Amino acid sequence: MKVLIWLNRFRLVATIEEGAMNKLLMGLLLVLLTGVLLGYGTSWYLQQGQNSTAEVRVAITKEIPVWETQLYFVSPEGAFLLPETRDIPMCDADRDCIKNLLIHLIDGSEHGNLAVLPKETKVLNVEVENDLVRVDFSRQLVDFHPGGSLTELLSIYSIANSLSENFPYVRQVQILVEGEVRQTLKGHVRIDQPIYANFSYNEPPLTVEYSAAEEINNQSDELTIETLIQNSDSSGVK
Repeated sequence: MKVLIWLNRFRLVATIEEGAMNKLLMGLLLVLLTGVLLGYGTSWYLQQGQNSTAEVRVAITKEIPVWETQLYFVSPEGAFLLPETRDIPMCDADRDCIKNLLIHLIDGSEHGNLAVLPKETKVLNVEVENDLVRVDFSRQLVDFHPGGSLTELLSIYSIANSLSENFPYVRQVQILVEGEVRQTLKGHVRIDQPIYANFSYNEPPLTVEYSAAEEINNQSDELTIETLIQNSDSSGVK
């Protein structure tokens, strides 16, 4: 009888231990499965992060096409225009390219030449109509311009020559200020008519032409471009 009781107790203990062992094994399997899932999830997340970083790096390092332009600035002695080569980002529409070019012109020289336009100037709008370009500048073009016959001439021809050089079909440039046509840039050279490029202003003899312009200026405060050119021709300056 005692033997049976002992055997029953042994079986009960064995059953309890077996149940505990099964629970332990299930717990271990659950922990292992959780670890595997966490490891896989972490690996996937890190891989996605690396892919995103790679995509961002590609976007940042992508090269933007540029085009080589010629911009005209005033020589260090302030007497004539000098060309400078400048790489400018490409654009789809000519009006956008023209505006971008003028912004670089406003930014000034990168080779020690003098600025032709006040750095405070903004390009408000650009319109292209056949061979005519209308450029609308902000009021700062006038307010911060130093004035004077020679300085005004060099400013307007830096614009006209730069546009004609880089856009061969452009023959005329109409300068507007805040959407309006002005009679003169700042009291000397008239800009109420479209301006044609004139590359003779890229030569040092402009100083001789300026002397003739000064003589005309003694008679009138407003100089037309045509008058200055005619005066230059009569003095034999080319």
